[in-house]
Amino acid sequence: MIKPSIQDLTKDEFNRYELVVGTAKCARMVTDEYVGQRAKAEKMIADHETDRALAALIDSEYRDEKAVKIAINRMMDGRFVMVHSEEEQKAHEELADKE
Repeated sequence: MIKPSIQDLTKDEFNRYELVVGTAKCARMVTDEYVGQRAKAEKMIADHETDRALAALIDSEYRDEKAVKIAINRMMDGRFVMVHSEEEQKAHEELADKE
C-alpha cells in the first residue's frame, strides 16, 4: 500500500489531477531550493572559503531524497498547502448546492 494514501493527501477536497499538479509545483520549489544551495556551496568551494565536500554543504533532506518524495512529505506535514482559487471554490459550492 502507498503511504500516505491519496485520500490522506487530498483530504477529500481535491481530485487526483489537482494532487498531481500540486505535487509537481511543490517538487519544482524543492528542486529550486536544491539548486540554490548547490550554487552557494559551489561558490564557497571555488572561493576557497571551506574545505568541506560539496555534499556536506547541502542540506541532507535535498541530498538524500527525491524532490517528489520531499513534496509529498511537505504536503502531509502541512508545510505546503493546496488551496482552491476563489472562482473554483464558488464553482464547487454551486455544484454542491445543485446536488
